[in-house]
Amino acid sequence: MKKLILSSLVSLSSFVFGQVSGNINYQNQQNSQYQFRYPDYNINIGSPSSNDIFVNIKGLANVKADQYVAIFSLTQVAETAEEVNHLIDKRINSSIAQIKLLKGIDTFTDMISFVPVYNYEVENKIFSKKTYNEVPKGFELKKNLHIKFSDPTKLNELIMILSKNEIYDLVRVDYFANNLEAVKKELMNKAKLSLQEKIKNYELMIGETFTNSAKSLSDGYKIVLPVEMYKSYEAYNSSSFSFTKSANVNQVNKSTTMFYQPIMDKEFDFVINPTILEPVIQIMYEVKILITKEKKQESKDNKNYILITPNGEMKDLNIVK
Repeated sequence: MKKLILSSLVSLSSFVFGQVSGNINYQNQQNSQYQFRYPDYNINIGSPSSNDIFVNIKGLANVKADQYVAIFSLTQVAETAEEVNHLIDKRINSSIAQIKLLKGIDTFTDMISFVPVYNYEVENKIFSKKTYNEVPKGFELKKNLHIKFSDPTKLNELIMILSKNEIYDLVRVDYFANNLEAVKKELMNKAKLSLQEKIKNYELMIGETFTNSAKSLSDGYKIVLPVEMYKSYEAYNSSSFSFTKSANVNQVNKSTTMFYQPIMDKEFDFVINPTILEPVIQIMYEVKILITKEKKQESKDNKNYILITPNGEMKDLNIVK
């Protein structure tokens, strides 16, 4: 009996490298630690089972945020508790008063820490070494200013206002979207259609139906925020001049910055809003289904029964067990 074995196959997206790729590729080629390697186009798949068929669908959605929360940190040091509170509140209240002039922006002040600051005094002794004693010098107060806004272009105005009050440390910017549940449902519906289509294709390839086959299914979501997807980047360019071993070479420190690196869509079956212009919230959905085909019972060896009549005639008897 002939058997046809099928295994789920993940599609491979081809890569096209253009001339416009950014300085990061130039850095990788110049740095001796990086060696250019061609992409691996091999598809690594395991040996298929004669009765199990594994099918999976992966979807990705890029969701533009409609609300943002920027967190700025500020620190104040003074000799007394009253003075340190007065100085930091003056900076915060002045900033909030100017921010309220902008429409659609809310603020919240978060207390972080309030600790004494110590210094060392030297105690001189005649017959022993010097002793250093910690003594209170003042107080250090830290607070965070949370600012919620819906227009991302307002962040520049906020930075200008805060910098006038000596608030410079932008800790992070969080992204929020009100339609995440609707996007999740859209991902699930698209994945269901893609899964049904893939199963039908497998049925056509095998030439049988999986309607009565045992099935088990699992699925799940994962959400990635822009703050998690920034990578460090060093602007790299160096002279190609060859120096002698005895020469002293002083190289300039290279500028280090960060860039937004979203999840690439090359490993997904479908993508909602594939073009990314600005940092976005990315939602991934994957569904897996295992189909166990029914084992066909192999027919046992048929035994032929022959009846011999009293006249010596032989007749075949069809006896079904």
